[in-house]
Amino acid sequence: MRSAIEKSEAMNNFYNQALHRYAVFTACCTFILLNAGALVTSNDAGLSIPDWPLAYGSFVPPFVGGIRYEYSHRVFAGFVAVLTAVLAAWLWRAEKRGWMRWLGVAALGGVIAQAILGGLTVKTFQLPPVSAAHGTLAQLFFSTLVAIAVFTSSWWLGDLPEFEDSGSPRVRTLVLWTLAAVFCQLVLGAAFRHKGFGIIPHLIGAVVVTILVFVTAGALKRRFAHVPALRNCARALHILIGVQLLLGGGAYWSRLYSAGFPQPIAVMVTLTVAHTVIGALVLAVTLVTTLLCYRMIRAEKSVANRARASEQVAH
Repeated sequence: MRSAIEKSEAMNNFYNQALHRYAVFTACCTFILLNAGALVTSNDAGLSIPDWPLAYGSFVPPFVGGIRYEYSHRVFAGFVAVLTAVLAAWLWRAEKRGWMRWLGVAALGGVIAQAILGGLTVKTFQLPPVSAAHGTLAQLFFSTLVAIAVFTSSWWLGDLPEFEDSGSPRVRTLVLWTLAAVFCQLVLGAAFRHKGFGIIPHLIGAVVVTILVFVTAGALKRRFAHVPALRNCARALHILIGVQLLLGGGAYWSRLYSAGFPQPIAVMVTLTVAHTVIGALVLAVTLVTTLLCYRMIRAEKSVANRARASEQVAH
């Protein structure tokens, strides 16, 4: 074990409080952007501005009808793109971990790709595959920024304890399957929201995700009740999946209820936007849980090697 002084020096070599706070701020702004994007889709305002990157041939169109949603979304997306560019440059300049510098580059690439997909969504008149890709990448981009905020925190850079997982299946395996299922479910949700196909695949995905979340969170609570970080992740997953299921049911009911209305009604917009952004939070929290499990829970091979080493010492 390293001495307290060595641990402190190692953390100081990496931790940058200003950078971490800026990463958190960028992630929070991106969450607001997700809300803005969901408002565009839920209000059927995606084609309220038929050209891109300009708006009716100018930089500032008239703020009437759905234009105010789409134009506000574009402006705030530009603001987040600038924040991300600064974050990537800051990481490249200040970070000593090479993979973190490249993660910043990946985030910048993600926001550029997102802007291109946004333009293509307009140019292709909201072609379902393009629109669904735009919605899915937005949530991946948000999760990337959340990961950067975690990786730059003093808590992550500290000397975290490691624990052994004696249960089966291993939590590391469970959490990976849950992360993959949540991501697939978000793809299915985006495809349904953008009229790529019906509700059935999304409902099946909801069942799979719910089962995996409860199994994973339950395993974390049972096996690592004494580890606050893992216990809190399990609690957050339980709460978020419960809220998400309620919002999903409410959003689908509101769509059916308002089907005959000439334009989207407030209750449908509110429930759909909430369901969309909570889905992004589920992905982000599942990713953070996965990162913590791989950081704090020893791999199965590591446990086996320790057991063999102990046997050799005993003999």
